[in-house]
Amino acid sequence: MQSIVCILCVVVSKRFGIISFRDFDVEDAKRWFPISFLLVCVIYTGSKSLQFLSIPVYTIFKNLTIILIAYGEVLWFGGAVTNLTLCSFVLMVISSIVAAWSDISTTFSSLSGAWSDPAAVASQLPNMTHVMGNLNAGYVWMLLNCSVSAAYVLTMRKRIKSTGFKDWDTMYYNNLLSIPVLVIFSFLVEDWGTENLNRNFPAETRTVLLAAIAFSGAAAVGISFTTAWCIRATSSTTYSMVGALNKLPVAASGMIFFGDAVTVGSVSAVSLGFIAGIVYALAKNIQSKAEKARAGPTPLPMYNRKP
Repeated sequence: MQSIVCILCVVVSKRFGIISFRDFDVEDAKRWFPISFLLVCVIYTGSKSLQFLSIPVYTIFKNLTIILIAYGEVLWFGGAVTNLTLCSFVLMVISSIVAAWSDISTTFSSLSGAWSDPAAVASQLPNMTHVMGNLNAGYVWMLLNCSVSAAYVLTMRKRIKSTGFKDWDTMYYNNLLSIPVLVIFSFLVEDWGTENLNRNFPAETRTVLLAAIAFSGAAAVGISFTTAWCIRATSSTTYSMVGALNKLPVAASGMIFFGDAVTVGSVSAVSLGFIAGIVYALAKNIQSKAEKARAGPTPLPMYNRKP
């Protein structure tokens, strides 16, 4: 439904002359369809990962994807990963581990406590087997999510370059072509029975939920547009790094304004994340200056030269 709302918003905006983008073309759609399919795979594998893993552990693996994307850019676009850039990635991953450490340590302590008592092991073995099975399934889904996320971002940048898409073109085709894939997957995988629909959309809150979905779909127009702009104007790696950094202000505001627990771990995690962002910006600045120095001075146009 969010994709449908996105398409309605941009089509109406185009009719009123607010924005402009290419008319639908079958050849363009064929070339862009794999990107939209990968987007749906990113959404599905991410939701399946969260079904089995905690959010902090999920975040650790998502931040590891940045490294995968960075070296993918080296192979596909001839980029470079400097030592300082790699240091920023490592800091970001450490920040995620620090944030998730309370969850990780609690899990390990509960497992070690259970294994120390043979009677408890015998009684809890079925439950522990079930938990470990869920974790293994979660890690498999997480591996798939990291792979398709990297493939989506890298392929999207490559296709933008080959098709010459502008930002609104990218946003339009991405959302339009994802609709049939989402509909087909939804009917194949999800339960569309009356009981399940009533459970997910209770009659007393149905109107509010649908209005919230419509509002989020309209807000997603901005997200889709800025995503396309960031990947086109910067790089897939920078886009992924920004995606990791944008969680930090949310975490900080939660501690400052909404009463989230302020602990050494949470403050350290946010601080390390901000440091990682500063190191990455510094690394890209140094890399940009080095590339300009290698390219040599830009000659002045003839009409700017003094006689």
